[in-house]
Amino acid sequence: MPKTYTGEDIDVLEGLEPVRKRPGMYIGGTGRPGLHHILWEVVDNAVDEATNGYASEIEVVLHEDGTSVTVSDNGRGIPVDDHPEKGIPTVQLILTTLHSGGKFDASNYITSGGLHGVGVSVVNALSEELVATVKRDGQEYQQRFRRGTPVTDLEVTKESTRGSGSTISFRPDPEIFESVEFDPSWIREHLEVKTYLNRDLKIIFRDETNGERHELHHEGGIKDYLVHLVEDLQVSAIHEDVFMLEDDELAEEGRLEIALQWTDAPKEQLHTFVNGIPTQDGGTHEQGLKSGIRSVVRSYMDTHDLVPHRLDIKGDDTREGLVAIVNLFMVDPQFQGQTKDKLNNPSARSLVSGSLRTELEQYLNDHSSTGEAIASRVVQAAKARRARRSASSGGRSGSGSKSRLQLPGKLADCSSSTASECELFIVEGDSAGGSAKQARDRDTQAVLPLRGKVLNAEQATLDRVQSNKELSNIVQALGCGLGEDLTLSDLRYHKIILLMDADSDGHHIATLLLTFFYRYMRPLIEGGFVYIAQPPLYRIEAGKKTHWALDESDKERILDSLRSDGRNLNVDIQRFKGLGEMMPDTLNETTLAPDSRRLLEVDIPDTERMVTEQTITELMGRDSSARFEFIMQHAAEADELDV
Repeated sequence: MPKTYTGEDIDVLEGLEPVRKRPGMYIGGTGRPGLHHILWEVVDNAVDEATNGYASEIEVVLHEDGTSVTVSDNGRGIPVDDHPEKGIPTVQLILTTLHSGGKFDASNYITSGGLHGVGVSVVNALSEELVATVKRDGQEYQQRFRRGTPVTDLEVTKESTRGSGSTISFRPDPEIFESVEFDPSWIREHLEVKTYLNRDLKIIFRDETNGERHELHHEGGIKDYLVHLVEDLQVSAIHEDVFMLEDDELAEEGRLEIALQWTDAPKEQLHTFVNGIPTQDGGTHEQGLKSGIRSVVRSYMDTHDLVPHRLDIKGDDTREGLVAIVNLFMVDPQFQGQTKDKLNNPSARSLVSGSLRTELEQYLNDHSSTGEAIASRVVQAAKARRARRSASSGGRSGSGSKSRLQLPGKLADCSSSTASECELFIVEGDSAGGSAKQARDRDTQAVLPLRGKVLNAEQATLDRVQSNKELSNIVQALGCGLGEDLTLSDLRYHKIILLMDADSDGHHIATLLLTFFYRYMRPLIEGGFVYIAQPPLYRIEAGKKTHWALDESDKERILDSLRSDGRNLNVDIQRFKGLGEMMPDTLNETTLAPDSRRLLEVDIPDTERMVTEQTITELMGRDSSARFEFIMQHAAEADELDV
């Protein structure tokens, strides 16, 4: 422990140093996915040129060493003139400065793979060497970098040349990555998907490790992609035709493509993309897809009397066996993190849902045989789910049995005993608990209200944790034990959702609960069972539409969007003082319903485990000095601060 703590102890990371210091923050990790992610960043820049109509062909070369790559496009070429403010060549600025780029202004790119402005500079920072070559205005320019630092000035390498475009050649830094050897099959698969999503785009992939050349081009677009996916799954479609939606009139938002086909597969397969970026964790556009399918299919079945008596149809039933592709292009995509795995734009949900409902409803009415085949598949799924529940209920025994568990008196349990479909909402206060109990799906959603602030488990012994009423109620409800005695197979709910007010007190309680789970039930976090609900703080009524804002900044973004429409709308804003103030229907729609809610999964990345341990120890431990220092450093960032 250092005896002093002065300005000399504070490190300042400049330029691209933060990227090399914490690469996982920018690319998700330094293993195989992180290595390939830096290639995707360069490819995405080239694809953005094509998507916006400036390029028609991209070439990707994996060199003979298997560790270096070149990506070229025939687009406009990165600007090479001196930046008016920084006084250095713009290409150098883009490659050496975080949050610099031409995608913040829609005048340059209508749609792009993200507006973070950190992609290619991160690639440069994490490359042992990188060479940028630009053709524009009849000349060829080149500049070399090493570990993010220029080693040459921007030079004219050809006085006269035809065409235009950009070429980025780089070799990942072995000091950063666990391995710098690329996987050719993974590269080809990724590039092929890009050509499915952009039917006018041609990508040439040259694999010099084995001398192969692949010309990738798919005029059929995502329809061909869906057929390819169904074939790969080795399943049978239950209807021959593929539903296709192409909407090029999403106001100023962009355009939308959707392809759907139901199969006899036991699970759904949803593939979602935003501006060509695969969103592996879904997001608001996926929520819109689910909501639209559930609404249309259920409405069709009700209208045509295709629901058997007393058979309960769930949203999951309407999608069982579905293979779906959502290809959304939008002006201002907001992703969760630099790796862009999840879309956060609230507007995407209504855009996708609204467009899909109109087209799919008409399609099913015009294609009755397809509609009836889908309805039959949904009924099959619902009956199978009911049978599984009955079998589980009739044969349950052991420590996970409800009949043998002593459950907390405040727990409003769900009727299902199938842990994989059960959710436990841990709710702040009796008032919010009452609303949640009315809003929930009683079959699969349980509610456990807490009273007051939770014990800080970082500063408590195991005996004190076990004797604490609120924490012991949580342990009893979960049924899987505590600490070294925890057994995941006895866990009664596969989603544990922290539902707190969207204010500082709610954030504090959530932090205390996360500290408890981290210290005494960490396998639940590592297993992906713990989530944080995101209830709205504001309801915004504008005309006939309702918008939900998570916080102050989200509210301002929505209001700015409404003002930009140019219409003189009568806007009414309501701030929720707490969850208990919401009507049950509102709470269900915004926070509880799986098809419309927003959840944050709690995770501990492998690359951040030491940082996580240090943070919890310092901020939640007995020594208050680190806590005080943190508050002083970040107080200006807080919208509200309870002292």
